[in-house]
Amino acid sequence: MGVSTSRPDHGIAVITVDFPPVNALPVQGWYDLADAVRAAGHDPDLRCVVLAAEGRGFNAGVDIKELQRDAAAGGHDALIGVNRGCAEAFSAVYACEVPVVAAVHGFCLGGGIGLVGNADAIVASEEATFGLPELDRGALGAATHLARLVPQHLMRALYYTSRTATAAELQAHGSVWKVVPRAGLRRAALDLAREIARKDGSLLRLAKAAINGIDPVDVHRSYRFEQGFTFEANLSGVADRVRDTFGARAGTPAGSPAEEGRP
Repeated sequence: MGVSTSRPDHGIAVITVDFPPVNALPVQGWYDLADAVRAAGHDPDLRCVVLAAEGRGFNAGVDIKELQRDAAAGGHDALIGVNRGCAEAFSAVYACEVPVVAAVHGFCLGGGIGLVGNADAIVASEEATFGLPELDRGALGAATHLARLVPQHLMRALYYTSRTATAAELQAHGSVWKVVPRAGLRRAALDLAREIARKDGSLLRLAKAAINGIDPVDVHRSYRFEQGFTFEANLSGVADRVRDTFGARAGTPAGSPAEEGRP
């Protein structure tokens, strides 16, 4: 359990997240992921990183139970830690010195959107779904990253309703490179990574820096701006009021991403 790195091919690193049951990451998990991505980007022999996950889904956001335990004890350390940790992980993916390919299966929620929205390319399995159920979980944030996946008005509708979009829908909007059967996901992601890794390594790094440099939105600043409203919701008591209904809504199946974690 945790974050691991493998090297299946020369020039390629696969960073795999595995936090059962639904990959809802604790505070330290976000920092560990950030460290793994940065370490891969700093390796001069690498030309592409694949970000993947084990288990039932790619990512269910942060571990809401960790937040609830800390809040029950009267503290805000977990909230501060997870906000900083998410910012670190998202930033590490965006600023990685080589291209990052996200291999997404199952659910990609909350913090998962932050990761894939900052990736360079996305390969997804046919059953993959993407969304920000923040308003159902007493939180805000990652609209910055959802806006990189879908057009502005669709982003707003998805955000306000907490609905999800399918991999096929995101492919239609041009943000998902390829949609494949679940069994072929890792192979498809590696195929794209190999194609990228055949380019000159130094030129790839220059290309990544150049593309980031012309980005119309500063994803670091805009996400941290959003997080300020998350703190306001917590300090005002709104977040606790919403979060206290966590897992209690009728029709929420036991062990579902909605019950185990939140973005």
